Amino acid sequence: MKPIAIGIMSQEKIRERILAIARGDYKPKQGEPRVWFTSMKSLAEVLSDDNRALLRVIKETKPESISALAEATGRKPGNLSRTLKKMEHYGLVDLKREKNLVRPQVKSTEFRIHAA
Repeated sequence: MKPIAIGIMSQEKIRERILAIARGDYKPKQGEPRVWFTSMKSLAEVLSDDNRALLRVIKETKPESISALAEATGRKPGNLSRTLKKMEHYGLVDLKREKNLVRPQVKSTEFRIHAA
């Protein structure tokens, strides 16, 4: 698993960057962040100590469902589901839907932070 590059930039700058990419004016270089946060505070909320520990548990135990992960971590399934959906939104985990279950998969447990 290679580290995920995370960038921190204002919402306005992120929007300008996305529009420049869409117009073809800018091509992101290899290794540039694909995951963006608007502040260190929002990054710290998503990558809190508890959430990084959760990523490690998912990586080590490879749970078959959110319920199995809830048992392994002692967290409530509803709370865990909201946390995982937020992490999925930022591209940190995949939630694989299989039959009646949702299986969390970690994309990485290492991160490189780029602050603009």
